[in-house]
Amino acid sequence: MARGTSRLPINLCPNLIGTRIRFRSRTLNKPELPRIRTGRNDKTEAKACYELTNQKEETRRKVMVAVDSSQEAKTALHWALSHAVQPDDTVLLLDVVKPSTIEKSRGTEENLLLHAMKSICQAKRPEVHVELSLVEGKERGPAIVEAAKRHGISLLVIGQKKRGSITLRLLKIWTAGGKSIAIGDAAEYCVKNAACMALAVRRKTNQGGYLITTKRFKDFWLLA
Repeated sequence: MARGTSRLPINLCPNLIGTRIRFRSRTLNKPELPRIRTGRNDKTEAKACYELTNQKEETRRKVMVAVDSSQEAKTALHWALSHAVQPDDTVLLLDVVKPSTIEKSRGTEENLLLHAMKSICQAKRPEVHVELSLVEGKERGPAIVEAAKRHGISLLVIGQKKRGSITLRLLKIWTAGGKSIAIGDAAEYCVKNAACMALAVRRKTNQGGYLITTKRFKDFWLLA
């Protein structure tokens, strides 16, 4: 004699259905990580980038953006305002000049540049407090790192130029007081030596997005 198989109708199992719905809802509410392409499918890099651009555990952070007259500096500023700066943060715009020109620069080109960059901040993020700093230094990288430490910076953002294959590891020449001093790239120096989190940013022209370099990761592609 065959045994009959008894099954409960679906309408008699409301608790089971409700449990499944609640479980799926929790899954859908998880925040998505930014789209990143590195060529290695490394989820660790995606997690790192997400943490860099969504640091909400601190309140009233100080975010420093190193500026100058280059397009790379403007790119870094726009990226910081769009991806890193929170409403309660303070943005510190910093420019470095040679020791022999510090007094002259306070009312001229460099000072005007800082105020122009401040205007960009106020137009794009009017709720964010902006401070300006003009410091002297023979070498741009060390001057930025020292200023970041002195101001208690939480995040340092600096623009980085595209490096050609031939000049990838070449040193640049900084002329000060008639003496040539060989120094490395300022962005690379800041990333390697800053006491705080430091990001070097440059735009990826061909396919959009940005290339971000940190102390742990180099040129990972942020599609944003």
